[in-house]
This record gives sequence, C-alpha cells and structure tokens, in this order.
Amino acid sequence: MVDVVVGVQWGDEGKGKIVDRFAKDYEYVVRYQGGHNAGHTIVVNGVKYALHLVPSGILYSQCKNVIANGVVIDLGALLQELKDLNKALNPQAGDDISILQNRLFISHKAHVILPYHVLLDNLGENKRTETIGTTGKGIGPTYADKVARNGIQIGDLLCEEKLRTKIEVNLENLKHLNLDINSESLIQELMRYAEIFDPFITDTTKLLWDCIEKGKKIMLEGAQGSMLDIDHGTYPFVTSSNTSIAGCLSGTGLNTRDINEVIGITKAYCTRVGNGAFPTELHDDTGDLLREKGFEFGTTTGRERRCGWLDLVAIKHAVRLNGCTKLALMKIDVLDGFSTIKACVGYEYKGREIDYMPYDLDVKPIYKTFKGWDKTTGLKDFQALPKEAKEYIAFIESFVHCKVGFISTSPERDDLIVCD
Repeated sequence: MVDVVVGVQWGDEGKGKIVDRFAKDYEYVVRYQGGHNAGHTIVVNGVKYALHLVPSGILYSQCKNVIANGVVIDLGALLQELKDLNKALNPQAGDDISILQNRLFISHKAHVILPYHVLLDNLGENKRTETIGTTGKGIGPTYADKVARNGIQIGDLLCEEKLRTKIEVNLENLKHLNLDINSESLIQELMRYAEIFDPFITDTTKLLWDCIEKGKKIMLEGAQGSMLDIDHGTYPFVTSSNTSIAGCLSGTGLNTRDINEVIGITKAYCTRVGNGAFPTELHDDTGDLLREKGFEFGTTTGRERRCGWLDLVAIKHAVRLNGCTKLALMKIDVLDGFSTIKACVGYEYKGREIDYMPYDLDVKPIYKTFKGWDKTTGLKDFQALPKEAKEYIAFIESFVHCKVGFISTSPERDDLIVCD
C-alpha cells in the first residue's frame, strides 16, 4: 500500500509534520523529487529537527527511508545532515553515519549537484531582469543537465573512469565561463563521497517494487508545493521538478495502480517564499501578524515568508491536479484570536469574476469573511473546536470538494486532530 503526501500551496505547508506523525505506521518513507532547497521542520518533545534531503521517517528507528531517483543530491549537504541527525539521535556515534546504513537507501539514478551547478545557479539568477528567488543551491542547473543528458548520477560515482570522462567533458563545455573549478580536485572529492555512500546506494525502484509485492506500507513524501510545479505552477516562478502527483511516479518508478491515498497538505492561511504571483498576499499588519504567530521563516534560507489569507481557488485547482483523497489543514492555531478571517473564493480578472486559475494570475482576490475564534491550540478532538473554526473547515471542504482528514493545532507532533 502506497500513500502520498503532497503540498497543495507554494510549499512550507507542514508536510514534514504529517509524515513524521504517521511514519510509525509505515515501513518505508520515500523522498521523490527536489533537493536540499526543501526544508521540513519537525518538533518532537520541544526539540526541533530541520530536514532537507533525508525523509522524515528517519526519526523512527523501525522506519526505512529512501531518497529516490527523482531527487537531486548535494553530497556534502547530505553528509552534514546525516552527521547532525546522528548526533541528535545517537550521541555516542559522533560523525560515524554507518549506523544509519540499514535505514537509508539512495537511488543509483539520483543526480548529483556539483560545484559548477551552484555557480551556474547564481550566475543565472544575477542575469535575470526579474529574479526567481532561487535558493542558489544548484537545483535548477542540475535538473537542466539531467534533461540535457549531461548529468552525473549517483551510480557514476562507483566507476572512476566513467565519472572522470563525464566531469572532464562537462567542465570543457563550461570553459568559456572561466569557472574556478579544478577537475582533478573535484573528481577526488567525489571519489571520497563514493566511498562514504557506497553502502547506501541501491536500485530503489526495484526495492520499492519488492516492498509492494510483499504488502509493505510505503509513504511518498513530496517537497515544495503543487503551485511550484515546473509544469503546473506559476511559471517561471517555480521550482525545477514536478512537485505534484506526477513527480511521485516518475521520481520513484511506481505507477498509478500502486497509489492508495493522496493527502494534500495546506495551511489554514497561505505563504510563499521567493518571487511570483500571490493573489492573497497581505502587505499590512495582518500579514505581519501571521508571519510572527506562524514563525514564517524559511527552514532552508531563513528568509521571511510572504503571508496572506487562504486561497481556496488555488487549493481547489491543486486538489483536482493531484487527485487528493483528503486534506490536512495545518496551523489552524495561528488564526486563534483573529476577530475575522478571510478566504479567497474567486478572482476579478480582466473585468469579470472567475472561479479558476488563469494563465497569468494578474488577478484581484474575492473574499468570503468568517467570524474568528478564540483558541484551538493543542486540541486533539474535533468536537472541542470552536463552532466558528468548524464552520471555516466545513466551507473549505465544500468549496474544494475534498474532506479534511487531519487538523494540526500546534507544531508539536501529537497536537493533531484525526477526523472521522
């Protein structure tokens, strides 16, 4: 059985908490796209864990974790993340990550982020007339090399001769840019990483196929959100991978018949990092208050997130795009104490009202106003929610045609309402 967790906004929806909360019920948790530009924050007993490449199931000792073929990997960043996790979970182990070998599997088909990808990322961003707001971590150029068939796969690290040829050809093609990269130093660095990660590298597609045949429970964990999808997002202000349901199939080797539930994750309001359209963004004290109460700062970059009211038109679009079977409504507690709460139910577009996402999103939001509520923080029972919060949730379900299955009432792992 395979369940998918996918963001239905512009990322940072709280996917990590949902995966972490239920990972104990799964035998495998799988990251299927993106790179270390993503950030999942998980709070357990007051301790905050920031994950970027490692699947959120790593916090459960019985759960095995997979970095699948659709992911792009900065090996230095992955190694540091594993060392930091090891120190937190196994203080006596120090920097020795070998203790994680039977709990983490890396696809031999995943692509490697190299130093020249980072340089190209920043060069490209600086040359744009309107910046994307990229994290500058080399994600886009790595995916570009993958599509251009110039990429370096994890499996290439296990054959020095093949690796050397590919690196030398790629650097020769970039010679006109005068990048300060020594091919021999880079090759030797990659060979050191090969020695470290060799025990983790495997054919993860076959691994997952075998797991499905044996009836094991698998959760697929997305990064970013559907509105950042390279094909279906607010292009060009998007990420470089398929963050929607399509990415979970191409990024793992699974097929549509393997998928059971698709859980769409959304905040009770809306945020976005980086540039691009954001119809419900608030440039006032309310937006500042949402940012302050929700601690809306990027896990990866530390940048302030842009904040606004919930955009139900965009969420309805993402629910249909992904075939969501249920929603998880995150951070409803952040709305505690607001006298009124708004949600976008349509757009003014070129002199008319519409209820769908147009091509350019040059729109003005049409709002429905709800009465606010006092307190939801820490609640674990749906019936204990204030009447006004229940009405807000019921309207969301009706508008987007998808039931809310989970409601998060604080950052803590166990502060979650599981709806009937």
